[in-house]
Amino acid sequence: MDRTAGIVIIGDEILSGKFADENAQFLIGALAGLGVALRRVSIIPDDIEDIAGTVRRFSERFDWVFTSGGVGPTHDDMTIPGIAHGFGTRVVLHPALEKVLREYWGPTMPEANLRLAEVPEGAELVPGPHGTTTARWPVVCYRNVYILPGVPVLFRQKFLDIQERFRSTPMASARLYVNADEGVFADQLTAVALAHPTVKIGSYPRFAETAFRVLLTLESRDDGQLAAAVAGLEQALAAWLVRVDKPAP
Repeated sequence: MDRTAGIVIIGDEILSGKFADENAQFLIGALAGLGVALRRVSIIPDDIEDIAGTVRRFSERFDWVFTSGGVGPTHDDMTIPGIAHGFGTRVVLHPALEKVLREYWGPTMPEANLRLAEVPEGAELVPGPHGTTTARWPVVCYRNVYILPGVPVLFRQKFLDIQERFRSTPMASARLYVNADEGVFADQLTAVALAHPTVKIGSYPRFAETAFRVLLTLESRDDGQLAAAVAGLEQALAAWLVRVDKPAP
């Protein structure tokens, strides 16, 4: 069974176009490599009610939820109170995070930086392996929601440090390059798809290519079904087939 995930990107700066999102793009590829089925990506503003409702819905629907942004010390950092509100709990200072903050900044630490130690009550801290960024600065997790920073370099470091806890059975994949319009072989493609329901088959027209017109992708956790679907398409589309990239053995 697929383990599923949702991504919630939080920030007015993304919606306004001040900054381009990099974190969802990175995480889409990282989750695919781990064998996790991404089901939804949502970009929402720095609004407590919006954060509360979106994260709660995602948490109920998917195995894991990853949030990006809104976890700093300023007025527009709404992620922690938003998540707490969504689950009907309160925001508290986590003593372990407060200790790390005070050790890092020392006696000159601005009091506003204590907001970095705020978590929804009941949250756990997820450290990475010894020597990693998150060994000292762990990821905050509330239920199945992993709360990550919006700064891309920190987002990537923190996710990569804990990524092994999400690893699932990877998808095997294949590609077929077809030199015909989709409508020409649509019936044959449908027949193969119906015969192999555990194989996800995608059809993508490519208008800038000269050697082929459509790229077909096949993905499955069942190696035997994937091989059978590829063989079925090779036979059905032989007249238009340019190349086949089969799964690595």
